[in-house]
Amino acid sequence: MQLTVLPYFHGNRAFRFQVNPNPISNQSPLRATKPSPSSSIQLTPRSHSHPQSPSLQNPKWPLPSTPFSSIAATTKKPQSSVAPVRSGISSNSFSANGKRSFRDWVEAVSEAVSNAFPIWVALGCLLGLISPGSFNWVTPKLNFFGLTLTMLGMGMTLTFNDLRDALAMPKELFSGFFLQYSVMPLLGYFVSKLLNLPSHYAAGLILLGCCPGGTASNIVTYIARGNVALSVLMTAASTLSAVIMTPFLTAKLAGQYVAVDAPGMLFSTLQVVLLPVMAGAFLNQYFQGLVKFVSPLMPPIAVTTVGVLCGNAIAQSSSAILKSGLQVVLASSLLHASGFFFGYVLSRLLGLDVASSRTISIEVGMQNSVLGIVLATQHFGNPLTAVPCAVSSVCQSIIGSALAGIWRRSMPKKEE
Repeated sequence: MQLTVLPYFHGNRAFRFQVNPNPISNQSPLRATKPSPSSSIQLTPRSHSHPQSPSLQNPKWPLPSTPFSSIAATTKKPQSSVAPVRSGISSNSFSANGKRSFRDWVEAVSEAVSNAFPIWVALGCLLGLISPGSFNWVTPKLNFFGLTLTMLGMGMTLTFNDLRDALAMPKELFSGFFLQYSVMPLLGYFVSKLLNLPSHYAAGLILLGCCPGGTASNIVTYIARGNVALSVLMTAASTLSAVIMTPFLTAKLAGQYVAVDAPGMLFSTLQVVLLPVMAGAFLNQYFQGLVKFVSPLMPPIAVTTVGVLCGNAIAQSSSAILKSGLQVVLASSLLHASGFFFGYVLSRLLGLDVASSRTISIEVGMQNSVLGIVLATQHFGNPLTAVPCAVSSVCQSIIGSALAGIWRRSMPKKEE
């Protein structure tokens, strides 16, 4: 509200009030205009020293062009530009009559199952260790199908337009990609040397380090107040490039331990990673109605697949794990903890902001262990090769969740 001062007798003043735009709501019909008789209110107080002053006997009160009732109606409830926060288990998902729809219940159950991801994986591994026969029904074809379905679900979270968005953050994306396929493969190699792991465990740990980032990293990034968009793009980029990078790096670093079928791994990665992800992105781009219908079911399917695959990998080598399981747990924990640490430190040294550094740390530290299990089972003769990949599912989930809880306590500052 603008105040215009008009002087008159003995210091008394006449005031004209001009209505300015509402600073809260951008939907108000009030607009800033030049003073005019139709858009201002003139208040002329009576003079105490000149009560009968000729200029004050007939005060005029022109009304604004917008009625007061309209002003009150438009300014009573200012419109906020911030969208309401929605959650699968919040009251926003209730219908008008206060009851949940069937889809709301499905989404709530899906969210609860997904949030308990580390628990389900740990239970699967424990069941495979104490009761190996519980996974006799799991076949290689079923493993293959489960991972393909999981990758299809991940692809449904992307569109081809995401490739355009990647151009807006080339430094962060390329830095994360470089660290993903340099830090973890080298850590897998050096940890194997440091702990003097047997050849089958060493090959499995190196294979794990050469795998792309895991889909669970997107959820952990969100909890840790990282850059979720960057996390999704990094996961997609590392997953698509795994067709070349995973077989190549595994053959170079693990070839001294066991024979590596690089062409076979290349073909398998193409089948279970590239094609399903591209198919999911295609569906999300052109068949959004179908994706919206099935999307609540995909996270529980992914969690179930990971739990079954990890439990089956443990069940196939339960006796050997009981004898030397501590060594595998130590190796997997050291690999992931180092990945989180170096991912963050090196990102900061490259000049990235805190939120992007947290994101890259999580992407580097968390691997697609399910892909490692499938590749180890299909292309390595010893079933023990898949054990580090199975154990790492539990280790990385625990470490990542703890780190996200710590980082969530502080909001990263935006840097110029």
